[in-house]
Amino acid sequence: MSNISFLENFLKGMKRIQDLLGTVLLVAVTLLVFCQVILRYCLHMPLMGIEELLMLPTIWLYMIGSANASLGRSHIECGIATLYIKTPRGMCIFKIIRNFISVIVGGWLLRWAFWLLQYSFRMGKESPLLFIPMEYVESAVFVGFLLMWLYTIIELIENLTHLLNKDFASYMREEEI
Repeated sequence: MSNISFLENFLKGMKRIQDLLGTVLLVAVTLLVFCQVILRYCLHMPLMGIEELLMLPTIWLYMIGSANASLGRSHIECGIATLYIKTPRGMCIFKIIRNFISVIVGGWLLRWAFWLLQYSFRMGKESPLLFIPMEYVESAVFVGFLLMWLYTIIELIENLTHLLNKDFASYMREEEI
């Protein structure tokens, strides 16, 4: 099995896992909010702690969604600089520079997320009402940044491969295709 097919299979598997996890988390958030609305406004019996319980799936949902956007390369970006790049080779070089900077910044953020997770384990923090271990919540930040950082490294390697192979067909602007 070649490295490229292994990488493609790995990314497809990660996409499936992240999609499944995102769906489960989205359903959990929706059900918790629905229960709270019914209990509070229809039955006039608010359930203490639902807002605190919502914290866990919501933060995981945000971080998995961010990783999904990074995997699908559909994250928010400012495209002003790309308007001035006229050649596909120039676009490839621009993306390599952008990926390199993203890997550096992502590594820095990942380090801070790891320190936060270590601190959380060391302190044994819990949520105030339901005593949910905060490691479950704060690990989402680390996992999300780790996935985004790995996907950015993969994108950097792919762009470097395109540059070295002089394969610039994928760098055509959408309006030119």
